[in-house]
Amino acid sequence: MDLRFEEERPIFIQLAEQLEDGILSGAFPEESQIPSTTEISVRFKMNPATALKGINILVEDNIIYKKRGLGMFVSKGAVKVLREKRKSQFFERYIKSLASEAKRLNISADEIYEMIKRGFSA
Repeated sequence: MDLRFEEERPIFIQLAEQLEDGILSGAFPEESQIPSTTEISVRFKMNPATALKGINILVEDNIIYKKRGLGMFVSKGAVKVLREKRKSQFFERYIKSLASEAKRLNISADEIYEMIKRGFSA
């Protein structure tokens, strides 16, 4: 796991998102163990409370769960949950603003679709 933190957003949120990325990429398969808060805090020189706060976001979303005495594990079905979450975020962050700007510029949905297709082949 290679974490790179930005300064604009809280580290615990970035940690949660990067763990999600690891789950989506297959670095942490479902039912596999993730690094402990201690491992994360030592390796990336962060406060253990910050690491715990990031992991707790994923626990609250049922992405990971704790096995008492063994550590934290990726939940079964986590990839599906994360994909749906990210698709929803993608729509909110990008598609709504794209559609709004397209309307201001009188760009049709068909033209947007063609632009997107071009983007995929670029």
